[in-house]
Formats: sequence, structure tokens, C-alpha cells
Amino acid sequence: MRHCSLFTGIGGFDVGFGRAGIETVMVCDNDSAARAVLKEHFGDIRYRKSVDRLGSLPICEVLTAGWPCQDLSQAGMTAGITGSRSNLIKHVFAALTATRRKPQFVLLENVAFALHLQGGKAIRMVVQELEALGYRWAYRILNTREFGLAQRRRRIFIVAALDCDPAAILYDGASADLEEEASRHTGFYWTEGNRGIGWTRDSIPPLKGGSGLSIPSPPAIWDRQTHEFFSPGILDAERLQGFKSGWTAPVAEEFGDRVRWRLIGNAVSVPIAAWVGKRMLAMNEGTLRGIGLPKQESSKRHNMAWGGPNQKAVYALLDREGPAKPKRASLAEFRFLDAAPLSTRAASGFLSRVVKSPLSVEQAFLMDLGRYSGRRDLVPRIAA
Repeated sequence: MRHCSLFTGIGGFDVGFGRAGIETVMVCDNDSAARAVLKEHFGDIRYRKSVDRLGSLPICEVLTAGWPCQDLSQAGMTAGITGSRSNLIKHVFAALTATRRKPQFVLLENVAFALHLQGGKAIRMVVQELEALGYRWAYRILNTREFGLAQRRRRIFIVAALDCDPAAILYDGASADLEEEASRHTGFYWTEGNRGIGWTRDSIPPLKGGSGLSIPSPPAIWDRQTHEFFSPGILDAERLQGFKSGWTAPVAEEFGDRVRWRLIGNAVSVPIAAWVGKRMLAMNEGTLRGIGLPKQESSKRHNMAWGGPNQKAVYALLDREGPAKPKRASLAEFRFLDAAPLSTRAASGFLSRVVKSPLSVEQAFLMDLGRYSGRRDLVPRIAA
């Protein structure tokens, strides 16, 4: 199977598909830093810069697009699918329309919040466009943490297919129960503190391209045993997305670390791409054995759905957001390569923002943060 990639970024889909046995033949991204990373790792393939000038697609069996999420993200402008960035998906449909031999599969990715923003308007528009092009479709929210990486990253993946059932690709049967163990580490956003902090036990909250302080930066981690606070480094962040360490190093000298953080935060998690790619390949080869689809649920309460032309949409609420045999990683087992202590200035600033917010925060966390930042005088006010 051959693969064309739009809004490629640093190649999350492409690396994952490569591991699945799918060949990437074209990438497209208008970010010069992203293209520099791609050219370092993918060499002599077809590169395109502008999705709005793409025209028709080369011959391929799969088209992917992790289209811009800024207008669909809870942390963004929430302008919706008609926003100036997220509306760029229209060029994906234009390319499909202009292509005589359409790819068998289309795989799209965006933030999970798109399913709820404006009543799910963006997702409805996307599946309607796919239906108009003759595709059956299915979508499901998948969480990076269920695929072997210690990052709670929930994203919606939309699979469309011309001649087979896309729901069977995304649905892998009933998931195994995962035991929640006492966690030594808790991840949080030190750049936030007004409306939320991304509190995540034994994992980090989603790596982001930016923050509430307009700083592309990693989250922080609280160690309950040592009472210390630290942040993963760039090499750690690359691996927490499934890339090898140093993946974005080719742009370090020219663009700097802030750009590297942005590229990593905007990427598709590699293990999820590999999982979907393997199931697409098995479906294409006729070896994927479908498992009975889950019980139908209300459209207002679901995390998976499927439908198609002249087919009524079906909705389901799954217990897990991963494969039937999930692999949940722990921060305690993660080998940090370039983590650094959280600065006392950052800790103090975060604490001062939490003071002014209505957020409920664990008292032991506040006590450790007060001691760490030298602002223990603030802790009683919050704890009370």
C-alpha cells in the first residue's frame, strides 16, 4: 500500500505507517521547520508545500491528514470548523475530488474536543463531505496512553473506506481491564492554573504546541517520593510521542528549541498510527477478522460512530479508548534522558495563579509545591 500525507508535520503518520509496512510516497506541509525534519528522515520522496495548490493526488491507497486543530481545541480559539486554520481541511476534500483514482482509505485526525465543540458540528461536516465522495466512514477517540506511551492524549481518528467496513478497522473488540496502581508521579501543566492544570496520574497531560502563557513547553511532573518537580526534555518528549530521541534535532540550530517543542506537540502519536495502519493493511489484504460491533448508544453520548452514503449513522460508547489488548505505560518505568528541575520561578508563578482560581488541588501536592517554590505562605489559603 502507498500513502500520501497532508499536514504531515514531523511525520507521525508516516513513521507509524512505515512500521506497519505502508510506504509513504508524498508528504505536504507548509512549515519549513517540519519539512527540514522530514527531508532528514525520509530522503528522496515527493515533497509538496501548499495544500491549497495540491491539485490531484499521486496514485496511492491511503491518504492521511492530521489537519490543524487550533480552532477546534478547548485550549484554542474554539472558532470551529469554519475558523481560518481548521477550515483548511477543505483542501483535503478538494484534492480527493480532483483525483480520478481515489485512495481506498482516508485517515483524518484531530483533537477529541472537536466531537463536542458546537455540538460536534466539525465532525458532522467532515463525514458529510466523505459521504459525498462515496466513502463509508467511522470515527473513534483513541488515547495515546493505551498504546504504550505515558501520555494521556485523546484524539479523534476518522477512517473512511470505499469498498470495506471502516468500523472494523477502528474497533478491536472488548478491551481488557487495566488495574490502576498507586502512582509515584503526577503530570500537570505548570503554564496553566487559571481554569485547569491537566492533572494526570502516572502520565503526562498532552504535549502541546503552545500554552496559556504562549510558551511552547513541556508539562511538569510531581514526584511524590522525592517531593520534587521536574519537566521532561526535548529528547523525552520525542519518545513520549513515539519518535526516536533526536528526531527534531535537524532544526535545532536554525529554528531553536521552541520550534522543536511546537513540532512535537502538534505531532500524531506514532504507535496509534502504526496500529491503525496495520489494521488497514490487514483489511486491504482480506485478513482482518471483524469482531461484532458494540451496542448502539445515543448520539449525544458516544466516543465511536460509523455510517456512510444512504446509511443511518450508528453511535457507541466504549469503555476504553484503545485496542482490545491495551499497553499502558508508567512514568516510573520511563527512562528520562534530558529532564530538568522545574524552576522555582515557574513553580511560584503557577502557585500564585492557582491561588486566584477556584480549582481544587490535592493538599499534599500544594504542600510540596509551596516548599519547592519557597511560597509556603500561599498554601494554607488554597488548602482551606
